[in-house]
Amino acid sequence: MASDESRRVSDLGTLKAFGHPLRMKLYRALYIARQATASQLAEQVDEAVSLVSYHLRKLAEHGLIEEAEGQGSDARERWWQPASKGLRFHDEDFRDAPEKAATHAAVSRLSFEQHVDMYRRHLDATPAWAPEWRRASFSSEYLARLNPEELAALEREMDALVERYEAQGRTRQEAGDTENRENVALHLYGFPFRT
Repeated sequence: MASDESRRVSDLGTLKAFGHPLRMKLYRALYIARQATASQLAEQVDEAVSLVSYHLRKLAEHGLIEEAEGQGSDARERWWQPASKGLRFHDEDFRDAPEKAATHAAVSRLSFEQHVDMYRRHLDATPAWAPEWRRASFSSEYLARLNPEELAALEREMDALVERYEAQGRTRQEAGDTENRENVALHLYGFPFRT
């Protein structure tokens, strides 16, 4: 990964480039793998290598991913990696024009739909997981009365907590602690609502 920081995407072109269902899946798969080839990613998303290569190049054109140096023994084989620790999209960067606001809303909905799809697949597969994974999995809803500053502070604290666990898991895995280690999705949403 080139940058240890999350990238804040604030331009419409990059948002549109990312806002494709397959590109979102490819980015997620590459983020988990840290480095992979188009062939490896094509197998994960069940698509043709040529199609995956095309979409990877589109993500790279906007600086969302980049070629990974020093990987592979075949000069024809291109390895990719995320260009940053993650991506962030903020409403305030896209509300100054109707097309920007509509694109941000569409990308947000698509992301949410993919999250829901992941969770549905988890629910369908729950009986196949070992008991310790079934006990550790959770779904929670918290309803709080907060002001905008408190909600923003909560998000920063939760982000730091998740980053700490993610770094701990990667460090342990790199040290050889790989037994019973799985990819884990944690989707959090914090938003105001009225009953």
